[in-house]
Amino acid sequence: MEHQDETRAAYDGVVELYASLFADRLETQPFARAMIGTFAELVRGTGNLRTADVGCGPGHLTAMLHELGLDAFGLDLSPAMVDHARRAHPALRFDEARMEALPVEDGALGGVLAHYSMIHTPPGELPALLAEQVRALAPGGLLLVSFFGTDGSDPIRFDHKVTPAYSWPVNRFAELLADAGLVPFARLLHDPASERGFLDAHVMARRGQVVSGGSWNRLGVGEVVPR
Repeated sequence: MEHQDETRAAYDGVVELYASLFADRLETQPFARAMIGTFAELVRGTGNLRTADVGCGPGHLTAMLHELGLDAFGLDLSPAMVDHARRAHPALRFDEARMEALPVEDGALGGVLAHYSMIHTPPGELPALLAEQVRALAPGGLLLVSFFGTDGSDPIRFDHKVTPAYSWPVNRFAELLADAGLVPFARLLHDPASERGFLDAHVMARRGQVVSGGSWNRLGVGEVVPR
């Protein structure tokens, strides 16, 4: 877990700058804003409004989810980020937590938002992290994950401005979601004119249903397909 210690320390050191950069809450990012709005609408449709913003940072998107009608709370590895979020949004709940060990009971959530918060996880540890999101989601619950997309067949490690991160081939990331028991059903890719040359990628997935023997049924749109 050495990378988590590094990530925690790195984000603790840039809280005020980071918060100032994202204070507009996606006003300048129409594609991400549209996907989060769609995510919130679909979570409301499940009837389970409880939603975790994992890797919430300064809490700007937790507040956005709350305004969109969800019972949203934020979780972050960085205690300094959590402290800032609590001060900035005192009516909302924020807690320090690792995405690999969410302080949430099994099957409790209607939604999980992971907005560029999985990018620092080494590829070999990502399946366990995704399995934890599945554990916390109710059957039919939704995950929206945003990350840096790239061509090729393998993830690419790069020097993120805060701490090292990874970009992912979108199909490869979608396969990891499916292997974890999620059903990817929507994706949006766009070029943010980034100096790194990566795409912004947003993938939405729904939790399937566990059947006898611990295997998964893929709960798609209007159908259940045995695995």
